[in-house]
Amino acid sequence: MLPWEDQDDPVEVYLLDTSIQTNHREIKGRIIISNFERVPEEVWLSTHAPRTQQEGNCEGHGTHLAALVNGQSVGVAKDTNIHSLRVLNCKGKGTVSGILMGLEFIWKELVSNPSKRMVVLLPLVSGYSQSINNACKVLARAGVVLVAAAGNFQRDACAYSPASSPEVITVGAINSQDQPLIQGPLGTNYGSCVDIFAPGKRIVSASKDCNVCYVTHSGTSQAAAHVAGIAALMLTAQPNLTVAELRQRLIYYSISNTINDTWFPEEERFKTPNLLAALPPHTQETGGQLFCRTVWSASWSPRLTHAAEAHCDPEEELLGCSSFSQSGKRQGEHVRFLGNRRICLAFGDSQVSAVARCCLLPRANCSIHTTPSSLVGLKTYTHCPDPDQVLTGCSSHWGIENLGDYPHTTRKRDPNQPRWCAGHKEASVHASCCQAPGLLCTTKYRRFNPLEKVTVSCDAGWTLTSCSAHPETSVTLGAFPVDNTCVVRHQDSEETERAGEEGPVTVTAICCQIQPSGHL
Repeated sequence: MLPWEDQDDPVEVYLLDTSIQTNHREIKGRIIISNFERVPEEVWLSTHAPRTQQEGNCEGHGTHLAALVNGQSVGVAKDTNIHSLRVLNCKGKGTVSGILMGLEFIWKELVSNPSKRMVVLLPLVSGYSQSINNACKVLARAGVVLVAAAGNFQRDACAYSPASSPEVITVGAINSQDQPLIQGPLGTNYGSCVDIFAPGKRIVSASKDCNVCYVTHSGTSQAAAHVAGIAALMLTAQPNLTVAELRQRLIYYSISNTINDTWFPEEERFKTPNLLAALPPHTQETGGQLFCRTVWSASWSPRLTHAAEAHCDPEEELLGCSSFSQSGKRQGEHVRFLGNRRICLAFGDSQVSAVARCCLLPRANCSIHTTPSSLVGLKTYTHCPDPDQVLTGCSSHWGIENLGDYPHTTRKRDPNQPRWCAGHKEASVHASCCQAPGLLCTTKYRRFNPLEKVTVSCDAGWTLTSCSAHPETSVTLGAFPVDNTCVVRHQDSEETERAGEEGPVTVTAICCQIQPSGHL
């Protein structure tokens, strides 16, 4: 018996959609009609399915998606029950209030049975709604896994809800050639709010037309249904997984760098994860794997301060913080405590983004050590003074737009104790230091004459926790992690040629792993 075939305490999927044709052979006997229906007259929330797919179609969308989750032949999690909540009408339309009431219904179900393991599938989008995002946050913090469609508008998913909710697993769509899904003039949404991609082009599943009929549909709803099924399998195999742990494992098991991202706008390619969802192995054994993911600040979001903010989940540790600005007008970054949580702040113009490296590190004891700008000498240095802590991240920030240039020297380091961070003499430099069972980190340095893009990757078995570059000048646009690779980008060739005459750039990648007990 496979681990996800244990039905002693089955995972239940809640689907907020249209009605469902419950007698179709794919799903018969595995659909629970909740008698929840909120489809008012207002009609500005949409699945964005083609119009011919919506008119006179009260069960088509929901039936197609339900079978993708638990259908006996086309489904991913075949033995999972689905609870149907009708929030979309026969044209695939609904309201924000209807979605909120549906999420409240699920909350009451959870309160009545706190041990229930739930996956909520949200194959719908509205304009950005803080109310929807807040409702998703409440459910996720209570242990509910939420999976949402990124949307089919060929735009930044961060402009829509629930796709923009940090607590939701947001899914974009690709076709069978690993190209981003295109539907006429539109296509899959993209950007930093997307967590992962899944198949969404001409997907065969149950049709509402008869009990044995099948039909093909396309969209990010179909992609999200695939991921909801995978999440249900993972939660069945490992019932104690938290939402943060499941998301990190979903990313870990995904196939990376298989999507042709040239279709995305150039400024969004590096923010959009090149990850294709995949079924986990039967055992799901991860040993001492250190799980990390990259979280970008929401550049479209209005700021209360001059800093961009990137936040990790409360169950994650922020181990690294970097910044990036397409204009080059940035003033660095640093980690700050907000209550008992750490956040990544980036400073500069309106285009600057904060980039956090968020990791699962149980029983960690972390701290930040800062050295103010030295103003004299060649560089500012800081380190981890506690010998029990290891260096997991370096960052620096400065108060002027152009720091100017300085000679390149490197402090001698003990290769077995890579505990130092360096920065410009006019910058404050920050070291992120952590102690956790089995945590071991190493630092990789590479010096380049500035090119448009340079990279440093961690070795197999190691996980990237920090990515940075110095000198910090306007030529360097910033640094950011992509999977286990540190990427540093610079301005156009004319600017980088000028910078190359002034000296090389040092790229620093910090790579960590969890050593099994007795192997330290």
